[in-house]
Amino acid sequence: MANLSQSHRILFLNTLAFAICFACWTLNGVLVTFLVDKEIFNWSVVQIGWLLGIPVLTGSIMRLPMGILTDKFGGRIVHSALLILASIPLFLLPFAASFTVFAILSFLFGMVGTSFAVGVASTSVWYPKEWQGRALGIFGMGTAGASITPFLAPSLLSKFSESDPLNGWKWLPVIYGAALLLMGIVFLIFAKNKKIEAQSKTVKQLMQPLKSIRVWRFGTYYFLVFGSFVTFSQWLLPYFMNVYHTSLILGGIFTSCFSLPAGVVRAFGGFLSDKFGARKVMYWVLSSSVVLSFLLLFPKMDITTSGSGLLASKAGTVTAVAPDKIMIEGKEYAINQEDKSSVQSSFFPSKKTWQEVVVTQNQKVQKKELLAEGITQIHFEANMWVYLVLVILIGISWGIGSAAVFKHIPDYFPNEVGVIGGMVGLLGGLGGFFGPIIFGYLLAFTGFWTSSWFFILALSLTCLIWMHRVIVKMTKEKLPEISKDMDRK
Repeated sequence: MANLSQSHRILFLNTLAFAICFACWTLNGVLVTFLVDKEIFNWSVVQIGWLLGIPVLTGSIMRLPMGILTDKFGGRIVHSALLILASIPLFLLPFAASFTVFAILSFLFGMVGTSFAVGVASTSVWYPKEWQGRALGIFGMGTAGASITPFLAPSLLSKFSESDPLNGWKWLPVIYGAALLLMGIVFLIFAKNKKIEAQSKTVKQLMQPLKSIRVWRFGTYYFLVFGSFVTFSQWLLPYFMNVYHTSLILGGIFTSCFSLPAGVVRAFGGFLSDKFGARKVMYWVLSSSVVLSFLLLFPKMDITTSGSGLLASKAGTVTAVAPDKIMIEGKEYAINQEDKSSVQSSFFPSKKTWQEVVVTQNQKVQKKELLAEGITQIHFEANMWVYLVLVILIGISWGIGSAAVFKHIPDYFPNEVGVIGGMVGLLGGLGGFFGPIIFGYLLAFTGFWTSSWFFILALSLTCLIWMHRVIVKMTKEKLPEISKDMDRK
């Protein structure tokens, strides 16, 4: 019990450090927007994009080497060093007077994004196999730290700028730097170091597991579940504002409704992975992602297209034309008229069909000639509240999946958790970096905001099919007789 108590303390410190790091990782999203809005810096749209993306990119690509270092030297040393050293560029940020300097410092403090890889490696080594999923799920709750900055930073910037509009903002990075420094000192004092008991390995030996296709499969899963979480945490705000015409504040609240549960639910994902197995959980997660992204794929739309028309059953001359019928030499053809009193649904697609006459009186017509054109009109409101519920559900699914992916790692790679976790985390972080770029190109190409969900649907299907094919192959290799019996049945 004493050992478990020590493990829980390390888990608490890792989770708290990760939450603080995640809050710092998203600092530029608020700070850069404020500096440009107040015209303190005149950065172009391209420069703003780079400043927003640089910390995310750094925190992603550096996860792998930080995971290797954690395996080699232990979590207490690496995590405390990360926290303390990452505070330095934040303390220097108030002195940045140009885009280049600001970008370099952003690159450096973006290292806090590697806290995830460090924390995964240093948490898993403290827990037995049956606790791995729960422990990593609780640690993953630190991603909720991403919601701290959007809520806290704007009010702090406003308060600091009241007395000094030009330089008041400089207090914010100092406060964030102080939080990192203090957490680093606390970690150094109260955490204990523990690393995997194994032979000392060279960097080349540590990188050896990356040759396994399984690592890249796990990374693809994480690209979906974590990368999509990071992407939509940024993408949903302009989505709600453009499609549903919400205000900035209401759109921000809706975005928080997506991001906060998705981060907090990771602990539940870890529990489910321990109880039912990570593979079974991933089946549910990927299947849910397929179904929900398909439902979210349909845009608000009013489509008018050709429907079932009315054809002449024999040749003749049109003797009478009325809104509801056509007469051809004594034969009557009924016209389907538009029902203007029908009520369109707010939740489901609705359809109206009618026919419009295309012939005139005394006109000669041939057999099978078109008398009235069929028109079909489809209306879909894409109700905002239904959309919000579906978005929250898919976010929760991804949060559970994020924990399940990392439950796989200590099971398959018990002696390389840091390097494998770093690689998987890298791919997930790159998903968060490239996601908005991909969505932007899709929006520009199709003109549909829901085109982003088409990408998610395709990626979810890819992951689900890949996982299923691997499981079927493993079953046939390990249980050939059962597989043959199943094939016969």
